[in-house]
Amino acid sequence: MSTVYSINKGISRSIEFKGIKAQYIIYLAIGLVALLLLFAVLYITGLHTYLCMGIVIPTGAVLYTGIQRFSKKFGEHGLIKHTSRKRLPAYISASTTRCFTHLSERDYEEEKKTGRRSAAIQN
Repeated sequence: MSTVYSINKGISRSIEFKGIKAQYIIYLAIGLVALLLLFAVLYITGLHTYLCMGIVIPTGAVLYTGIQRFSKKFGEHGLIKHTSRKRLPAYISASTTRCFTHLSERDYEEEKKTGRRSAAIQN
């Protein structure tokens, strides 16, 4: 019996596999490779095979459910947006008003025409 999995659902749509979307597939693949390496290291160090499997299988299940949860909660680009929002400052403070005092409508129009900033603004 062969099983056929549908990976791509159409043109200009992101890849989805078993409910996991876009970059989360890559995160899952990296996690599974890390678990494979962990199993190999544990096995080479002399731990019993069943103990190695007892460590790796539950960790893999937690990895899979965690990535599935992230994929459903944030969607295709949501995790990136979420982390970038957390990195934004709450406010921006300026100790002087010097950067605003040199602004004028004339300088704006001149910059718009020439594509260069005037000497008064650059200082």
